[in-house]
Order: sequence, then C-alpha cells, then structure tokens
Amino acid sequence: MSSLTSALSSAVRAVPALHLPRSQRMANRRVLFVSLIVALVALIAIVVAGRVVYDVATATDFSQKNLSPCLDHPFGTDWMGRDMFLRTIAGLSTSVLVGLLAASVSAVAALVLASIAALGGKRADEFVTWLVDLFMGIPHIVLLILISYACGKGFWGVVIAVAVTHWPSLTRVLRAEILQCRESQFVAHAHKLGASRVSIALRHMVPYVFPQFLVGLILLFPHAIMHEAAITFLGFGLSRDMPAIGVILSESMAYLSAGMWWLAVFPGLALIVTVMLFDVAGSSLRRLIDPHSSQE
Repeated sequence: MSSLTSALSSAVRAVPALHLPRSQRMANRRVLFVSLIVALVALIAIVVAGRVVYDVATATDFSQKNLSPCLDHPFGTDWMGRDMFLRTIAGLSTSVLVGLLAASVSAVAALVLASIAALGGKRADEFVTWLVDLFMGIPHIVLLILISYACGKGFWGVVIAVAVTHWPSLTRVLRAEILQCRESQFVAHAHKLGASRVSIALRHMVPYVFPQFLVGLILLFPHAIMHEAAITFLGFGLSRDMPAIGVILSESMAYLSAGMWWLAVFPGLALIVTVMLFDVAGSSLRRLIDPHSSQE
C-alpha cells in the first residue's frame, strides 16, 4: 500500500502543469525568465568589475594594513593594506573565467564522446563507457591535483585539470538523450526518406540534445569554480600573485587566530553567492526549456 501511495504521489508531482491555469503558468515563466536574466547580469557584472579593478586590487598600502570592515573598506584590508573588497571581486572574476573556459571545453568533450558512444557502434559505446567509468572511479580532487601539477599549475594548468575531469556525468546524460532520439519515429522516417546520417545528426539530433547540453554547460560552472578554488587553496592551482579566491582563503588561514576574521568570511560568502547565481541560472534555464516543467 505504501509503495502504491508513493507511486501515485510521484505521478501527481510529474504532471502538476495540468492543474495550473494559463495565467499562473505564464506568471511562473516570467519569474523564471527574470531570475535567469538577473543571475546572468550579476555574473557578467562580476567579471567586468573584476577586470576593471584588477590592477587596483593588487596595490599595497602598508599604512592601511589590517583594517577591519568600514565604510572605506567594506571587506577590510589585509596585512599588506590591500582592499579585500576589490581583491575579492578580482578573485571572483578570475574564478568565473576559469570556470567558463573549463566548463565549455568539458561540455564540448562530453557532447563529442556521447555522440561517438551513441552513434559509433557497440565497440565505440563500450570504449566511451569504460572511459567514463575510469574517470569517475578515480577520486576527483586527487585527479585534479595530479593533472594541474603535471601541467605546471597556474591559470592554464587549472583550466586543463578542470576541463579534463568534468565531462563524465554530462556524457552519460547526453548519450542517453541521443540514444532516445535515435530510436524516435521522426529519425526512422528520415532514414526511410533517404536522409544521410550527417543530415539526421545536424537537423534532428543536435536540436534535440541542445537544451540538455546548454543546461549541463551552465551547471558545470559552479563545480568548476569550486574545484578551482579547492586546488588553489591546497597550493596546486593558481599562482600566489593572482587575486584568486583560493589564494585569498589559503593566505587568510594564517591570520584567523589573530582575529582577522574578515579575510576569510567575506571572500567565502562571495564565492558561495557566485556559485548560487550559477545554480539559479541553470535551474531557471532548465525549467524554461524542459517540455515537462516549462508549463508549470
């Protein structure tokens, strides 16, 4: 009885849109669209502001060192008199750029491998599946550190490490979507009408999986940013002379016992807010383009 109740509850949750009036569905879509735009604008503003204040963020003024948060310095200053608010903005900008490059490369790799697995025959599918299982079987942070260290660390070392390690989950999702598309009626009809494989892939399969690819790309950003900050915090990522969030948090650990809490609290909160903005953007986009949730 409990299993039947659970199944009925799942079925009811799966089709909530049937019980919502049109005006409510349109209002929900407007809220999602506004949330998406606000999140994207905020992220763009972070990147632009970080690039603008990059040089100022690294400027030192020992006459202003170790100041607690005030009107002139909302996030306080560090032991070298650097403004922590400007440093945090510049660090977030660097993290977003790393996430943008790494997630884009990783998402494209996932799409290519998923296409090979779904359309390349049994041997290709087995090879891609084995590759996915191999990468997912290795502890993530260990693999990130090894690749970043092997690539010389720094900006490009982190980008390569994050890009190489973040494609497996999205590959599985896209492979399943392409397989479902391949078995659909419209692809079968296209085959019967004499369409080539390339034509079917470009005209039918790419538009079919593009929404999932786009959402997966956006949702890769927060993972890329958090992992970049993690390996940089451990000393295997971005160089110490860059105003990166991982560098800021790592350096602040030596001063927390002296009561300089603002060196870690505000940059950490800013990183969480940035990750949440990506999550809002990805979730809103998914609900807008998903055929099941778009009418909720």
